[in-house]
Amino acid sequence: MNKGLSLTRYLPIVSWLPHYEKGKLADDSIAAIIVAIMLIPQALAYALLAGLPPETGLYASIFGLSLYALFGTSNTLSVAPVAVISLMTAAALGRLTLDSVDETVVAAMTLALLSGGFLLLLGILRLGFMANFLSHPVISAFITASAIIIGLSQLQHVLGISTSGQNMIELLMSLDESLADTNFVTLGLGVGAIVFIVFCKTGLRRGLLSLGINDRLATMVSRSGPLLVALIMASLAWLLRLDQQGVALLGDVPQGLPVPAIPEFSLEMLRGLAGSAALISIIGFVESISVAQTLAARRRERIDLDQELVGLGASNIASSFGGGFPVTGGFSRSVVNFEAGAATPAAGLFTAILIAVVALFFTPVLFWLPKVCLAAIILVAIQSLIDFSVLTKSWHYSKADFTAVFITLVLTLTVGVEFGIAAGVLASILIHLYKTSQPHVAVIGRVVGTEHFRNSKRHKVETFENLLSIRIDESLYFANTRYLEELIFELVADDPKLKHVILACTAVNEVDMSALETLEKIDETLKQLNINLHLSEVKEPIMDKLAGTQFFRDLSGNNYLSHNQAVEDLKQGKPILGGLQ
Repeated sequence: MNKGLSLTRYLPIVSWLPHYEKGKLADDSIAAIIVAIMLIPQALAYALLAGLPPETGLYASIFGLSLYALFGTSNTLSVAPVAVISLMTAAALGRLTLDSVDETVVAAMTLALLSGGFLLLLGILRLGFMANFLSHPVISAFITASAIIIGLSQLQHVLGISTSGQNMIELLMSLDESLADTNFVTLGLGVGAIVFIVFCKTGLRRGLLSLGINDRLATMVSRSGPLLVALIMASLAWLLRLDQQGVALLGDVPQGLPVPAIPEFSLEMLRGLAGSAALISIIGFVESISVAQTLAARRRERIDLDQELVGLGASNIASSFGGGFPVTGGFSRSVVNFEAGAATPAAGLFTAILIAVVALFFTPVLFWLPKVCLAAIILVAIQSLIDFSVLTKSWHYSKADFTAVFITLVLTLTVGVEFGIAAGVLASILIHLYKTSQPHVAVIGRVVGTEHFRNSKRHKVETFENLLSIRIDESLYFANTRYLEELIFELVADDPKLKHVILACTAVNEVDMSALETLEKIDETLKQLNINLHLSEVKEPIMDKLAGTQFFRDLSGNNYLSHNQAVEDLKQGKPILGGLQ
């Protein structure tokens, strides 16, 4: 392989950096400023959501964004903490016995390391196609349920009370017990923060444009809602000493950057986190790829799934070494990055630099930031994640898909995020196996005056009493061959004049060993009934496999290139010659 191509494959920065121009630098810089303004308060909030010190959100963002700029293939994906992955991190850490904040941080770093290693391995093995095996409705249901749990978990900060729980039932019970202790100053701040952020998202930009402010500046200011509300709330807390009125503050945030180091983990911790890391990796990858491909398509760009695994894996490993927790591409941030004009992955690197500057010089300011402000930021952010329409759509389109969606939604809400997504994925697999175990098989006849064949139960077609044409609309494998065998023998038993059975294999893309043995059994049984088995329109890759088998050598009938030719020959009682016709 060409060395240059190999390097570009695993280090995409090599392909775009030599062509980096001043125009792209300007676009990336502006996008970086806008995203950093949005991400800094988000990173702090998602760290608290994960049950970690707030600075870990900054560290995860810095290292995640930096490494993705080197290894990622999307020009606009913003890789940092996100709400759902932060919630899954909290659930994973909650199952461990951790006695201190330091142990919790080490566990989070270990989780990021395992997640990154898993993604990196999948990328090296070029298994990016695995993302296609996860049902999108199931993922949508999981994200919706997770968003509801996140929202309930943040109500404690809005109300100024303390609650606990990993699912909706536990959180609601805990909220009910503590509701009487609501701090109304905190509640007022929370409601005000939510209203202000929503106004910035929906009405501020239009107002600024009406005042004659240019579009880019108006967009930047409107995206600054979370940062503006954080500054306002911190100022109020300092001026009015709101901490003396029971308002919880963020407190001390260490100033500076961590020294990269491999977390000191134990084998017991690895065993306890391995399953969670795999789930976080899969959900994070699917969420990231979904937004990356959508944005790339709008610019007629391409995303390499396998390299994205490498990029996300490297980002998570870097986050681990830098004292962070699992990261992935965030939908809202990436859309903002896209709309702000990010031209290359350098926009993410510039964002990381800006966050590093904040971590180095401005963390003392964060002391006065009320936690209710961060809760408000999360509550507004998750609003776009809740989508119950997937229930209605799946119910009307496919009851089987609805079953998987419903199971995922209910179990995530009532049991927990990890159990819910695992059950949803398992339900999807079982439903798929059930569907393919009973493939659609049609008795077909010829449309009069043509060479086209259609289902005899749905169309007016001509058939012939001495032959039976069966179209198989599914690949043949161990789970569905018994169904096919029973169906053929049932049809044959009802027709004593039958002399030929033709299997139209137009839609058959695979025949495994179990299916081959079943076909042999069908052929032998039909021989005993003086009925010949024929094949038609078998695809060439399958023919390559069948040609050397005993089944093909002993086949009682012929293998036809055209189903119409098979019918023309056999309806006239043409002699059976064997082989390809």
